[in-house]
Amino acid sequence: MKLNLTIVFIISFIFFAENSFAQKIDSTKLNKWTPSIVTGLNLSQISLSNWTQGGENSISWSVAGNVGYNYLSDTWNYKNSLKLAYGRTKLGSEDFKTNDNEIYLENVLSKNIGWAVNPFFSNSLRTSLTKGYDYDSTPFTEIANFFDPGYLTQSLGFTYDKFSGLKTRLGVAIQEIITSNNTQYADDASTPEIESTRVDTGIESVTSANYNLAENLIYKGELRLFSKFEQLDIWDVRWDNVFVAKINSFMNVNFNVLIVYQQDQSLKAQIKQALQIGLVYTIL
Repeated sequence: MKLNLTIVFIISFIFFAENSFAQKIDSTKLNKWTPSIVTGLNLSQISLSNWTQGGENSISWSVAGNVGYNYLSDTWNYKNSLKLAYGRTKLGSEDFKTNDNEIYLENVLSKNIGWAVNPFFSNSLRTSLTKGYDYDSTPFTEIANFFDPGYLTQSLGFTYDKFSGLKTRLGVAIQEIITSNNTQYADDASTPEIESTRVDTGIESVTSANYNLAENLIYKGELRLFSKFEQLDIWDVRWDNVFVAKINSFMNVNFNVLIVYQQDQSLKAQIKQALQIGLVYTIL
């Protein structure tokens, strides 16, 4: 996937800037730590007995958690977020298979200096919770595990958050890829050695949006772009989109589309789509 900087800017601007308006700071959240914990359970089950129209028994479940711990003052803004997701599926007599498996941790520290943009430093971690397999191969092939691979990214630059529901930042970044058994994600094919780690420097852009589309309908999205300095025509893309329809205080319908393009994982775009109804509980 080859995108130049102009196209990336246009896509980001059109998608996230429309219908934005000036952000007002909630004074009740100043000079204090604000925790948040939201958990969810999604379950799908079909049981057949003496069924003449065909089909197989199936069960699918997934659990997810979103944790936040933020600090806001007149000068500093420190945001911490952690996303955990894990799920399994069983069809007929087959064994359970993993259908969701992710840890995503992000820390962002920014300082208000009175400019239109503010300097920031960020750190992010992406990896799997446990083993993940390619179920199309026989036997199944392990393609991911905890910190195998693990992606660590540190970025320094400027952030803009003057619009309600819209936040964007752009900075110079260092990305480390750490592996143990699945070295294909970090190995440099141009050398005879097999490398288990790799460090890339480049540009990172992260734009997030959170909008109420209707009384009971919420959109949350995040677009992350990363390109190495030596290959600015090739970008890693992670575009996570979630539409949440609230049925009541503890039940939601979620429609999630995640688009990923990353050359060290696949030469084609990866797409994950999920439509789920499940229980949601806000602890904090």
